[in-house]
Amino acid sequence: MSVRRLADEAVQPTTFAFTKENQAWAEKKMAEYPPGRQQSAVIPVLFRAQEQQGWVSRAAIEAVGKLLEMPYIRVLEVATFYTQFLLQPVGTRAHIQVCGTTPCMLRGAEDIRHICERRINHNPFETNAEGTLSWEEVECLGACVNAPLVMVGSDTYEDLTVESFEAILDKFAAGKGSDVKPGPQVVRQFAAAEGGQTTLLEKPTAKRTYKPFPPPPAAPAAAPGAAAPAAPAAAAAPAAKAPEPTAAGRKNTTTEETAPALKSPSPEKVSTATAEAERKAANKAAKADGTPNRAMRETATGAESPAGKIDAGKTDTKAKRAPAPATAVSPSEDGGARLFQAPAGTPDDLKLISGVGPVLEGKLNAIGITTWAQVAALKKADIAKLEDHLAFPGRVARDEWIKQAKALAKGGVEEYRKVFGKDPR
Repeated sequence: MSVRRLADEAVQPTTFAFTKENQAWAEKKMAEYPPGRQQSAVIPVLFRAQEQQGWVSRAAIEAVGKLLEMPYIRVLEVATFYTQFLLQPVGTRAHIQVCGTTPCMLRGAEDIRHICERRINHNPFETNAEGTLSWEEVECLGACVNAPLVMVGSDTYEDLTVESFEAILDKFAAGKGSDVKPGPQVVRQFAAAEGGQTTLLEKPTAKRTYKPFPPPPAAPAAAPGAAAPAAPAAAAAPAAKAPEPTAAGRKNTTTEETAPALKSPSPEKVSTATAEAERKAANKAAKADGTPNRAMRETATGAESPAGKIDAGKTDTKAKRAPAPATAVSPSEDGGARLFQAPAGTPDDLKLISGVGPVLEGKLNAIGITTWAQVAALKKADIAKLEDHLAFPGRVARDEWIKQAKALAKGGVEEYRKVFGKDPR
């Protein structure tokens, strides 16, 4: 898409103000959005300004910004992004949009464009000598079956030929554009076949299968001398008015962990003696003798996992847990493991390595990498372990961490400048 800028200052009007009707329309459109979201109406309000002025000027953008309480640059961004907004003066009687996509091109759109270049102006968006007509080439206008076509305002003129388009131009140039009937300019109804119906010409052969329900049977006639029928019951009282819909309530987010009742100990005092007595009574009722539970079969298969079997008391519960090996990793601050041994002394600023930011520096420090020399000494196995732990494969080689770290470790920032010809970061 080409660069879109505001028109030259020489053609910009000094002021813009909505008419009384358009001001009321814009305020009604703004009211359709929730409070505080009136800026969402920027596109319809801006388009209303274009319909009033014929194009979008700087003053119109500023007026819309004031009305919606938006920075002018935000309104300008919308106006320059969408090609439906015309950023310079166009013809006062017609601005013709010529569809130039494939179906229209195959059906003669280039001939339509050549007529516009010859009769209006060679350049799009520039008016004719009288200032009444202008044109541009646009993308699909959505009526490919009626190609080629043009759009003027909100009306499309379809199924054009050189002759019919010349006649339409004559009407608009003379100020009689309202005399031209929008839609197909040939004998057809909308997108139906040209010249009349060509399909489903035979009479329908299928019989109607739907049969309406028969009318209810008539009431039997009263016998001679019979009592008169009872009077109809009084009409039922009107139903009570349905209650107004209630507003959606806030989702209940209280959990067992966040329930207010658990924020402090219970004020009820618990007796230790009572609790111990209840425990002994429960053991006695269960005939507990202090031996391990053998409810699970030692040879169980299927859903009973071997990992969950009871060892029938074979385990020596008094045995001490084996001490952790000396090479066990220690937890890091971020919940991971310290993969490297951090050297003593002040850590280096790892952020001087291009590709390492504050967050990544903290992760490196957490696993034991704190100096440039450590990074410079990384081997392939170390790099693989590091990248696997931090989940960024290929980054060390892509950003040349080793080369950068070697320069920094050798002579700091000065050596980095000599090697790379720029400051770190």
